[in-house]
Amino acid sequence: QVQLVESGGGLVQAGGSLRLSCAASGRTFGSYAMGWFRQAPGKEREFVAAISWSGGNTYYADSVKGRFTISRDNAKNTVYLQMNSLKPEDTAVYYCAARFRLSVASEPREYDYWGQGTQVTVSS
Repeated sequence: QVQLVESGGGLVQAGGSLRLSCAASGRTFGSYAMGWFRQAPGKEREFVAAISWSGGNTYYADSVKGRFTISRDNAKNTVYLQMNSLKPEDTAVYYCAARFRLSVASEPREYDYWGQGTQVTVSS
Protein backbone atom coordinates (compact mmCIF):
# COMPACT_ATOMS: atom_id res chain seq x y z
CA GLN A 1 0.00 0.00 0.00
CA VAL A 2 1.17 3.51 -0.84
CA GLN A 3 -0.16 6.79 0.47
CA LEU A 4 0.39 9.95 -1.53
CA VAL A 5 -0.20 13.47 -0.21
CA GLU A 6 0.09 16.50 -2.48
CA SER A 7 0.76 20.05 -1.32
CA GLY A 8 1.80 23.40 -2.73
CA GLY A 9 -1.25 24.34 -4.73
CA GLY A 10 -2.81 27.78 -4.57
CA LEU A 11 -3.78 30.92 -6.43
CA VAL A 12 -1.20 32.61 -8.64
CA GLN A 13 -1.26 35.23 -11.37
CA ALA A 14 -0.51 34.35 -14.97
CA GLY A 15 3.23 34.22 -15.51
CA GLY A 16 3.88 33.18 -11.94
CA SER A 17 5.29 29.99 -10.48
CA LEU A 18 4.31 27.27 -8.05
CA ARG A 19 6.03 24.14 -6.82
CA LEU A 20 3.92 21.13 -6.01
CA SER A 21 5.15 18.39 -3.73
CA CYS A 22 3.93 14.82 -3.31
CA ALA A 23 5.03 12.95 -0.21
CA ALA A 24 4.84 9.17 -0.39
CA SER A 25 4.69 6.61 2.38
CA GLY A 26 4.36 2.87 2.40
CA ARG A 27 6.31 0.73 -0.03
CA THR A 28 9.85 1.64 -1.05
CA PHE A 29 9.59 4.91 -2.92
CA GLY A 30 12.54 4.21 -5.16
CA SER A 31 10.94 1.13 -6.66
CA TYR A 32 8.27 2.90 -8.67
CA ALA A 33 7.80 5.59 -11.26
CA MET A 34 5.75 8.69 -10.49
CA GLY A 35 3.48 10.92 -12.48
CA TRP A 36 1.54 14.16 -12.27
CA PHE A 37 -1.90 14.54 -13.81
CA ARG A 38 -4.48 17.31 -13.74
CA GLN A 39 -8.20 17.63 -14.13
CA ALA A 40 -10.09 20.81 -14.91
CA PRO A 41 -13.85 21.13 -14.31
CA GLY A 42 -15.82 19.28 -16.95
CA LYS A 43 -12.72 17.74 -18.49
CA GLU A 44 -11.03 14.37 -18.33
CA ARG A 45 -7.93 13.78 -16.26
CA GLU A 46 -4.88 14.51 -18.38
CA PHE A 47 -1.23 13.64 -18.18
CA VAL A 48 1.22 16.36 -17.19
CA ALA A 49 4.61 14.78 -16.45
CA ALA A 50 6.25 11.54 -15.33
CA ILE A 51 9.58 10.45 -13.92
CA SER A 52 11.27 7.06 -13.73
CA TRP A 53 12.28 5.38 -10.49
CA SER A 54 15.80 6.80 -10.62
CA GLY A 55 14.87 10.21 -11.94
CA GLY A 56 16.97 9.62 -15.01
CA ASN A 57 14.06 9.59 -17.41
CA THR A 58 11.33 12.23 -17.60
CA TYR A 59 8.40 12.75 -19.92
CA TYR A 60 6.13 15.77 -20.41
CA ALA A 61 2.89 16.66 -22.08
CA ASP A 62 3.44 19.03 -24.98
CA SER A 63 1.29 21.66 -23.27
CA VAL A 64 3.75 22.00 -20.35
CA LYS A 65 7.06 21.17 -22.00
CA GLY A 66 9.62 23.90 -21.30
CA ARG A 67 7.54 25.38 -18.47
CA PHE A 68 7.17 22.53 -15.96
CA THR A 69 9.89 20.35 -14.44
CA ILE A 70 9.34 17.08 -12.61
CA SER A 71 11.94 15.82 -10.15
CA ARG A 72 12.20 13.44 -7.24
CA ASP A 73 14.20 13.00 -4.06
CA ASN A 74 14.16 9.32 -3.12
CA ALA A 75 15.83 10.05 0.21
CA LYS A 76 12.82 12.22 1.13
CA ASN A 77 10.21 10.02 -0.56
CA THR A 78 9.00 13.07 -2.44
CA VAL A 79 8.30 14.02 -6.03
CA TYR A 80 8.04 17.63 -7.17
CA LEU A 81 6.48 19.57 -10.00
CA GLN A 82 8.00 22.99 -10.58
CA MET A 83 5.58 25.05 -12.64
CA ASN A 84 6.79 28.27 -14.26
CA SER A 85 5.17 30.71 -16.68
CA LEU A 86 1.76 29.57 -15.55
CA LYS A 87 -1.25 30.23 -17.76
CA PRO A 88 -4.97 30.40 -16.91
CA GLU A 89 -5.44 27.14 -18.84
CA ASP A 90 -3.19 25.41 -16.28
CA THR A 91 -5.97 25.84 -13.72
CA ALA A 92 -6.96 22.39 -12.46
CA VAL A 93 -6.74 19.95 -9.60
CA TYR A 94 -3.31 18.36 -9.77
CA TYR A 95 -2.82 14.74 -8.75
CA CYS A 96 0.31 12.72 -8.20
CA ALA A 97 0.29 9.01 -8.92
CA ALA A 98 2.57 6.02 -8.34
CA ARG A 99 3.19 3.21 -10.78
CA PHE A 100 4.79 -0.07 -9.75
CA ARG A 101 7.08 -0.15 -12.74
CA LEU A 102 10.44 1.46 -13.19
CA SER A 103 9.54 3.19 -16.47
CA VAL A 104 7.39 6.24 -17.15
CA ALA A 105 3.83 6.15 -18.48
CA SER A 106 1.24 8.71 -19.53
CA GLU A 107 -2.10 6.92 -19.18
CA PRO A 108 -4.00 7.17 -15.87
CA ARG A 109 -4.88 3.46 -16.06
CA GLU A 110 -1.18 2.60 -15.86
CA TYR A 111 -0.87 4.02 -12.34
CA ASP A 112 -1.67 2.09 -9.20
CA TYR A 113 -2.08 4.71 -6.47
CA TRP A 114 -3.32 8.30 -6.43
CA GLY A 115 -3.20 11.25 -4.09
CA GLN A 116 -6.21 13.35 -3.16
CA GLY A 117 -5.20 16.28 -5.35
CA THR A 118 -4.28 19.92 -4.83
CA GLN A 119 -5.99 22.89 -6.49
CA VAL A 120 -4.01 25.20 -8.73
CA THR A 121 -5.73 28.36 -9.91
CA VAL A 122 -4.08 30.77 -12.33
CA SER A 123 -5.72 34.15 -12.70
CA SER A 124 -5.42 36.25 -15.85
